[in-house]
Amino acid sequence: MKRLFFMSVLIASVFTFKTADAQVKLNVNVNIGTQPLWGPVGYRYVEYYYLPDINAYYHVNSKKYTYYNGKKWLTVGNLPKKYRHYNLYNGYKVVVNKERPWVNHNYYASHYDKYKGYKGQPNLKDYRRDEREKHSDHKKYKGSSNHRHYSLSGR
Repeated sequence: MKRLFFMSVLIASVFTFKTADAQVKLNVNVNIGTQPLWGPVGYRYVEYYYLPDINAYYHVNSKKYTYYNGKKWLTVGNLPKKYRHYNLYNGYKVVVNKERPWVNHNYYASHYDKYKGYKGQPNLKDYRRDEREKHSDHKKYKGSSNHRHYSLSGR
Protein backbone atom coordinates (compact mmCIF):
# COMPACT_ATOMS: atom_id res chain seq x y z
CA MET A 1 0.00 0.00 0.00
CA LYS A 2 2.83 2.39 0.85
CA ARG A 3 4.54 1.63 -2.45
CA LEU A 4 1.38 2.45 -4.39
CA PHE A 5 1.01 5.74 -2.52
CA PHE A 6 4.65 6.80 -3.13
CA MET A 7 4.44 5.82 -6.81
CA SER A 8 1.29 7.96 -7.22
CA VAL A 9 2.98 10.95 -5.57
CA LEU A 10 6.07 10.51 -7.77
CA ILE A 11 4.03 10.33 -10.98
CA ALA A 12 1.88 13.32 -9.98
CA SER A 13 4.96 15.41 -9.20
CA VAL A 14 6.52 14.65 -12.62
CA PHE A 15 3.38 15.91 -14.41
CA THR A 16 3.24 18.99 -12.19
CA PHE A 17 6.83 20.00 -12.98
CA LYS A 18 6.34 19.56 -16.74
CA THR A 19 3.20 21.71 -16.72
CA ALA A 20 4.88 24.50 -14.74
CA ASP A 21 7.88 24.45 -17.08
CA ALA A 22 5.68 24.85 -20.16
CA GLN A 23 3.81 27.80 -18.63
CA VAL A 24 7.04 29.65 -17.87
CA LYS A 25 8.30 29.27 -21.44
CA LEU A 26 5.11 30.72 -22.87
CA ASN A 27 5.21 33.76 -20.61
CA VAL A 28 8.88 34.49 -21.27
CA ASN A 29 8.82 34.17 -25.06
CA VAL A 30 5.97 36.56 -25.90
CA ASN A 31 6.08 40.31 -25.27
CA ILE A 32 3.93 41.70 -28.08
CA GLY A 33 1.99 44.05 -25.81
CA THR A 34 5.10 45.65 -24.34
CA GLN A 35 6.83 46.50 -27.62
CA PRO A 36 6.80 50.24 -28.36
CA LEU A 37 4.58 51.52 -31.18
CA TRP A 38 7.72 52.66 -33.03
CA GLY A 39 8.99 49.06 -33.13
CA PRO A 40 9.02 47.11 -36.40
CA VAL A 41 6.10 44.88 -37.40
CA GLY A 42 6.34 41.10 -37.33
CA TYR A 43 8.03 40.05 -34.09
CA ARG A 44 6.40 38.10 -31.26
CA TYR A 45 9.31 38.59 -28.91
CA VAL A 46 11.98 41.27 -28.79
CA GLU A 47 14.71 41.64 -26.18
CA TYR A 48 16.50 44.67 -27.68
CA TYR A 49 16.32 46.94 -30.70
CA TYR A 50 19.56 48.17 -32.19
CA LEU A 51 19.17 51.68 -33.64
CA PRO A 52 21.89 52.05 -36.32
CA ASP A 53 21.23 55.78 -36.87
CA ILE A 54 22.40 56.61 -33.35
CA ASN A 55 24.37 53.43 -32.42
CA ALA A 56 22.15 52.78 -29.41
CA TYR A 57 20.15 49.86 -28.03
CA TYR A 58 16.66 49.86 -26.54
CA HIS A 59 15.66 47.20 -24.00
CA VAL A 60 11.95 46.46 -24.48
CA ASN A 61 11.09 45.13 -21.01
CA SER A 62 12.87 47.83 -18.99
CA LYS A 63 12.16 50.60 -21.55
CA LYS A 64 15.75 51.86 -21.28
CA TYR A 65 18.35 52.90 -23.81
CA THR A 66 22.01 51.92 -23.80
CA TYR A 67 24.50 54.05 -25.72
CA TYR A 68 28.23 54.76 -25.73
CA ASN A 69 29.13 58.20 -24.37
CA GLY A 70 32.74 58.13 -25.60
CA LYS A 71 34.10 56.47 -22.45
CA LYS A 72 31.64 53.73 -21.47
CA TRP A 73 28.22 52.26 -22.21
CA LEU A 74 25.43 53.98 -20.27
CA THR A 75 21.90 52.71 -19.68
CA VAL A 76 19.31 55.47 -19.22
CA GLY A 77 15.55 56.02 -19.29
CA ASN A 78 15.68 58.66 -22.04
CA LEU A 79 17.96 59.30 -24.95
CA PRO A 80 20.56 62.04 -24.33
CA LYS A 81 19.95 65.58 -25.60
CA LYS A 82 22.12 65.11 -28.67
CA TYR A 83 19.49 62.63 -29.98
CA ARG A 84 16.40 64.66 -28.99
CA HIS A 85 15.50 65.29 -32.63
CA TYR A 86 15.85 61.63 -33.61
CA ASN A 87 12.50 60.19 -34.72
CA LEU A 88 12.13 56.61 -33.47
CA TYR A 89 9.19 56.01 -35.81
CA ASN A 90 11.25 56.77 -38.92
CA GLY A 91 14.58 55.16 -38.04
CA TYR A 92 15.48 51.59 -38.84
CA LYS A 93 15.36 49.07 -35.97
CA VAL A 94 17.20 45.75 -35.76
CA VAL A 95 15.75 43.09 -33.44
CA VAL A 96 18.43 41.59 -31.19
CA ASN A 97 17.48 38.76 -28.86
CA LYS A 98 20.78 38.54 -27.01
CA GLU A 99 21.74 39.75 -23.55
CA ARG A 100 23.94 42.87 -23.48
CA PRO A 101 24.30 43.23 -27.26
CA TRP A 102 26.58 46.27 -26.92
CA VAL A 103 29.33 43.85 -25.86
CA ASN A 104 29.39 42.81 -29.56
CA HIS A 105 28.71 46.31 -30.85
CA ASN A 106 31.33 46.08 -33.61
CA TYR A 107 29.34 43.23 -35.15
CA TYR A 108 26.02 45.12 -35.13
CA ALA A 109 27.58 48.38 -36.29
CA SER A 110 29.37 46.74 -39.23
CA HIS A 111 26.42 44.59 -40.33
CA TYR A 112 23.70 47.23 -40.06
CA ASP A 113 25.57 50.44 -40.92
CA LYS A 114 23.97 50.31 -44.38
CA TYR A 115 20.55 51.00 -42.78
CA LYS A 116 21.53 54.40 -41.41
CA GLY A 117 19.04 56.89 -42.82
CA TYR A 118 16.68 54.16 -44.08
CA LYS A 119 13.06 55.24 -43.54
CA GLY A 120 10.92 52.51 -45.13
CA GLN A 121 10.48 50.05 -42.25
CA PRO A 122 6.81 49.59 -41.21
CA ASN A 123 6.19 50.17 -37.50
CA LEU A 124 3.55 48.88 -35.10
CA LYS A 125 1.76 52.24 -34.93
CA ASP A 126 1.13 52.28 -38.69
CA TYR A 127 0.22 48.59 -38.71
CA ARG A 128 -2.30 48.95 -35.90
CA ARG A 129 -3.86 52.02 -37.53
CA ASP A 130 -4.18 50.10 -40.82
CA GLU A 131 -5.78 47.16 -39.00
CA ARG A 132 -8.28 49.46 -37.24
CA GLU A 133 -9.23 51.04 -40.54
CA LYS A 134 -9.50 47.69 -42.30
CA HIS A 135 -11.92 46.34 -39.68
CA SER A 136 -13.87 49.55 -39.14
CA ASP A 137 -17.46 49.67 -40.44
CA HIS A 138 -17.51 53.47 -40.59
CA LYS A 139 -15.29 53.37 -43.65
CA LYS A 140 -18.01 51.59 -45.68
CA TYR A 141 -20.59 54.31 -45.14
CA LYS A 142 -18.43 57.40 -44.92
CA GLY A 143 -19.76 59.97 -47.38
CA SER A 144 -22.75 57.83 -48.31
CA SER A 145 -26.16 59.36 -47.60
CA ASN A 146 -28.26 56.51 -49.00
CA HIS A 147 -27.37 53.73 -46.59
CA ARG A 148 -30.27 52.21 -44.66
CA HIS A 149 -30.60 51.17 -41.06
CA TYR A 150 -32.56 48.01 -40.39
CA SER A 151 -34.29 47.17 -37.15
CA LEU A 152 -34.81 43.71 -35.73
CA SER A 153 -38.59 44.09 -36.01
CA GLY A 154 -38.36 44.25 -39.82
CA ARG A 155 -39.85 47.77 -40.13
